[in-house]
Amino acid sequence: MLDPLARAIERHCVGPWSETAVSRLSLVSLDELIEPIQVTYEPMICFIADGAKRTAAGDRTWVTPRGEMALITLDLPVTAAFEKVPYRAAVMRLDSGELAAVQMELDEAGAPPPPAVAAAVTAPMAPELVDAVTRWVGLLDSPEDIRPLAPRVESEILYRLLRSPLGPVLRQWSMADSAASRIRRVARWICDHYSEPLGIDEIAEVARMSPASLHRHFKAATGMSPLRFQKHLRLQEARRRLFAGDVTAAQVARAVGYVSATQFNREYRREYGLPPGQDARRLRTRLAEARQAPVLLDGSGAKP
Repeated sequence: MLDPLARAIERHCVGPWSETAVSRLSLVSLDELIEPIQVTYEPMICFIADGAKRTAAGDRTWVTPRGEMALITLDLPVTAAFEKVPYRAAVMRLDSGELAAVQMELDEAGAPPPPAVAAAVTAPMAPELVDAVTRWVGLLDSPEDIRPLAPRVESEILYRLLRSPLGPVLRQWSMADSAASRIRRVARWICDHYSEPLGIDEIAEVARMSPASLHRHFKAATGMSPLRFQKHLRLQEARRRLFAGDVTAAQVARAVGYVSATQFNREYRREYGLPPGQDARRLRTRLAEARQAPVLLDGSGAKP
């Protein structure tokens, strides 16, 4: 059942990554292996119709192959490596309101206990779910059907996800005051304030948790501490700015929140293998060499 979905994705994906006319649906299509890319995921579910991808966040690594799906529950800086091509995936951005509306229609009697907070969970796709996602992507073949039918198919997909092994995590994700929603709120807050000094007491107030509880839950969910999470965000943004603009490493260091240029250079080199200026020149050289064939370059701002 996966081949029709893979073909639909290939048919409508312009370049490696494409937004679509269907709300909350994006497509990914790669035919050649590329270098690992660093990007910040948003809450989403990635349905893999072909190929395989390895993702790393902090000290966590997971592989999502053909026929499986990966749920990302919060804004999360990751390194994504595409291990097998052709790679075809449909990506659904999560909307807590839509999910809660579908959840209210379910009979929750005897629901399992809340799972531990997790930033990423993978599971196989049932045939019924593959069929629904295929029909969702297939709406791009008939644009006149998107407005009346896309919300209905999306609701079916959410229903089947809530009935899948991902259901318990999604239920926690959609609850307004669950531990999962609190950690998601903190991750979003750090993303919005990544260049500012980070105080554990301040973000504990955002989460309405004690500092010790916040640190424990955050590390369990993301595989890293809040400070390490912030550092990944700063370095990703610094690399993007160096790649895109005529700026110095010292200017970028200040812009992303580093007080010490020496510390910035040291952490940047540890993360990317080269000093900031050399790394930016390397990325630009790769882009120039690849002008005849669109490819993703790590740090270029492309999405997986």
